[in-house]
Amino acid sequence: MQIGIIGLPLSGKTTLFQTLTKTHIDQSSLMKGETHQAVIKVPDERLDKLYEIFKPKKKVNATIEIVDVVGLQKGETGTPQFTTNFLAKVKNNDALIQVVRLFENEYAPHPYGSNDMMRDINIIESEFIISDLSIIENRLEKIKKQIQKTQDENLKKEIPILEKCLDILNKEIPLRDADFTKDEIKILRAYQLLSLKPMLIALNLDESLINKEDQFFDTLIKTKISRNTRAIAFYGKIEMELSELSDDEAKSFMDEYGIKESALSKIIRESYDLLGLQSFFTAGEEEVRAWTIRKGMNAQEAAGEIHSDFYHKFIRAEVVHYDDFIKYGSFAKAKEHGVWRLEGKEYIVKDGDILVIRHN
Repeated sequence: MQIGIIGLPLSGKTTLFQTLTKTHIDQSSLMKGETHQAVIKVPDERLDKLYEIFKPKKKVNATIEIVDVVGLQKGETGTPQFTTNFLAKVKNNDALIQVVRLFENEYAPHPYGSNDMMRDINIIESEFIISDLSIIENRLEKIKKQIQKTQDENLKKEIPILEKCLDILNKEIPLRDADFTKDEIKILRAYQLLSLKPMLIALNLDESLINKEDQFFDTLIKTKISRNTRAIAFYGKIEMELSELSDDEAKSFMDEYGIKESALSKIIRESYDLLGLQSFFTAGEEEVRAWTIRKGMNAQEAAGEIHSDFYHKFIRAEVVHYDDFIKYGSFAKAKEHGVWRLEGKEYIVKDGDILVIRHN
């Protein structure tokens, strides 16, 4: 899973990237406009507990790739320019985090002169809609020409879907907020449409606004929040300091400021939810590991995430939920109490299941 961080210049997106990835980006790299990316481990207390119990040789967390999407720079007028280079980099991500500036800094003034949450969100949203309109219009024109020559039935099926998208976009509605069938989504994903990507709006607040986020969320709930658009708040300056502390020091620091959850924890939780993801575990003497799968995947498909042979040679899955395993303390005790069971390939895996795959 790859998540791209976007935002207007001086919004704090690179600060967020450094916080999440615990990396330091020097000024020369920023001046060159280089793309930064890193793989981060997904924290999971359940995996940590399994590691304590099994004491295996290694623990393997699920991972997410985070990308600081560069290319959105100030133009001659001082306002941002949406280059084709920037838009092309955005297309490669599964989901997007849009950082919105709501902090004051007289030494780094906002490119538009003032903080305005809805204006900044809509500036980027409008560019995505314009980009998608251009892609879809060009695709429709090309398809219609091909159909005249070939009468391709598969191409004919695309026309009503693309025309539906045009109607939505012309109303200035992002495609992520529209209703599509699974088959329609499958076709549209091939075009890497920007406004179709799930969006997490990350409000970068001044520390003076700690525990006062509701004033911003109330507006977003009425205008932007939807099935595929969510929002969180974080405090860029504080989060940078937190990223340099040990876990115990960070907890004390957060308690002092009244911060209940770190930006990393919020972003992973919301990103998993946006993308319809969940985790299952494998555990034994060699390793304990968290695996990321889409919600609704069955046992055979989950087995295939571990190894392709497990999918093709799948027989049964031994299943016990993490909560039940912790309650009884071992596989043997879970069996005694009837919460360990054998499931076939059609079993829908639940978040927190511990699986042992039987295969040929």
